[in-house]
Amino acid sequence: MGLFDKLSGWLGLKKKEVNVLCLGLDNSGKTTIINQLKPSNTQTQDIVPTIGFNIEKFKSSSLSFTVFDMSGQSRYRNLWEHYYKESHAIIFVIDSGDKLRMVVAKEELDTLLNHQDICSRRMPVLLFANKSDLREAMSSVKVSQLLCLENIKDKPWHICASNAVKGEGLQEGVDWLQEQIAQ
Repeated sequence: MGLFDKLSGWLGLKKKEVNVLCLGLDNSGKTTIINQLKPSNTQTQDIVPTIGFNIEKFKSSSLSFTVFDMSGQSRYRNLWEHYYKESHAIIFVIDSGDKLRMVVAKEELDTLLNHQDICSRRMPVLLFANKSDLREAMSSVKVSQLLCLENIKDKPWHICASNAVKGEGLQEGVDWLQEQIAQ
């Protein structure tokens, strides 16, 4: 650790580091969301399906995020639980235009929230009802109802409609997450 790092830590200028899991079914837009949150000079132009996981870093005004972008393909979802203990928050991405797999998304979210490494912790859960620009997309209110989010009583949660390709709705979510982690 350099002198500047030590000084900024003592002065309270160093950003708090947080680990965030980005989860959701495959093709929901997780990688695109994380890509949009990175500084523009580090964004990737071509997004490909995630195999296993990717680790990305970005900063907000007061936090330094390390995001574990986990594959949502069914054969990789069992990897998610290996990262629960070290995480401070969860971003769960839902394809709001995929009505057929909403039940699967709900099952995965319920399994996640009931896992022993998560159920006993006050871990904020940010949900992005992504692809809100699609004609067949459900509103974030409808997604919330289908996922029965009102039943989550032991964790702070927030749902935002988002369009990851254009970056719409993402800052609202990050701002909420930042507030929750700061508490």
